[in-house]
Amino acid sequence: MLDAPHTAVLAVNLGTPQTPTAPAVRRYLAEFLSDPRVVSIPALLWKPLLYGLILPLRSGRSAAKYAQVWLPEGSPLMVYTQRLAAAMQGLMPNLTVRHAMRYGAPALTAELDRLAAEGVRRVVVLPLYPQYSTTTTASIEDQLREWQPRHPGVTVTLVRDYAADPQWVEAVAGSIRTWWAQHGRGEKLLFSFHGIPQRLADAGDPYPQRCEASAQAIADALGLGEGEWQLAYQSRFGREKWLQPYAEPTLWALAEAGTKQIDVVCPGFATDCLETLEEVAMGFTETVAERGAQMRYIPCLNDAPEHALALSRLSVAALT
Repeated sequence: MLDAPHTAVLAVNLGTPQTPTAPAVRRYLAEFLSDPRVVSIPALLWKPLLYGLILPLRSGRSAAKYAQVWLPEGSPLMVYTQRLAAAMQGLMPNLTVRHAMRYGAPALTAELDRLAAEGVRRVVVLPLYPQYSTTTTASIEDQLREWQPRHPGVTVTLVRDYAADPQWVEAVAGSIRTWWAQHGRGEKLLFSFHGIPQRLADAGDPYPQRCEASAQAIADALGLGEGEWQLAYQSRFGREKWLQPYAEPTLWALAEAGTKQIDVVCPGFATDCLETLEEVAMGFTETVAERGAQMRYIPCLNDAPEHALALSRLSVAALT
């Protein structure tokens, strides 16, 4: 697709524990929840709570959840991210394609150091977050801002958002069409995105608008009418108000109103992970069934050829 020597694409996902064990999950959560982009409570107040209460309580519980979705090759997020990067490399043989994680390993800055040491002089950093948020993409920007002055000979280009990119939208819509062709179409399609605290949106985080843009574009590509789909947010943490409507209560309301078959897709996640597999595919499915309806989860794009192609084209566009 492009002959660009000394050029690399670095696909960056959120991160994952190395093993589904309490110590590994504790290490991962400690890094993740120490990022002020994720938790904005002042460190003097937050760190004692984090290390004294939250990590001891959550690490074992989260490890048990990870164990339920762990693949023979490892964490689903890691496995699919590796495969996606390999598929992109196949489409861009004249560039170097690597993957990294914002939290955990392989660490973003360590991968950038490695690329610089190998003689790479231009890097496209592609966060695997289609919808920009201060809680995700901006955290990667923070690390790039710290890393760049130490490597003045390397130019870094960040892909900030691809929420409504036509090729990505078509990849998601195509995956839904294929799933429907194999399994039949439900009465309603719910787009479930990871939530963020409402106060961040009130302060100007454009994330909810970017999620809405994605959902509308995918619905349009599928030819869905207004009453055939809905948007909601999942994965709340803590007691404060997050973006609404909340996904699980929305599903319950649909079931209790008589909708018998609901399909759920999570286009904010590039790859399947704990939140899509354990929370949605397992947890939501069970609680919806308790209310007399069937919920069916449509997998993420993962390493699908159409996904790799869409992201490869985004990366090439960032170079030109």
